[in-house]
Amino acid sequence: MDRIDRELLTLLLHDGRATYQELGRQVRLSANTVADRVRRLQTDGVIRGYRAELNLESFGRAMQLLSDVRLREGVDRRGFEEQLGAVPQVVGAMRVTGEYDYQLHLACTDTREFETVIDRLKAELGVRELRSRLVLHEVPLGLERAIEP
Repeated sequence: MDRIDRELLTLLLHDGRATYQELGRQVRLSANTVADRVRRLQTDGVIRGYRAELNLESFGRAMQLLSDVRLREGVDRRGFEEQLGAVPQVVGAMRVTGEYDYQLHLACTDTREFETVIDRLKAELGVRELRSRLVLHEVPLGLERAIEP
């Protein structure tokens, strides 16, 4: 991966819908050359996909929380991970090291819905302990920082 690949990745992070022609103008390459480079980055697994970034508040889910989760002894983590997909308030999840097993990103409408989610996670998914923090705002640092050599 060279400087131009990194530049293309940075541009795509800011606008994943940019055309090859637009990208080519910015990196001073032809649209065909840019297309070849982007396809290679996709084939190599560097680019995993393209997504729309949604405003959760538009869906009435203005209350976002980060929840550290510890599973009960004997709970199958793969089963837990699969079951998370059935809980619409869980919009992100990471298996982590340390005192807890997972960190969940929750998006709820209000405290009543959050309480319902907690009860469901404990009753149906095998959560033993949950420690949550309310997200006040996200600091937009961007993934392009990880691209830098």
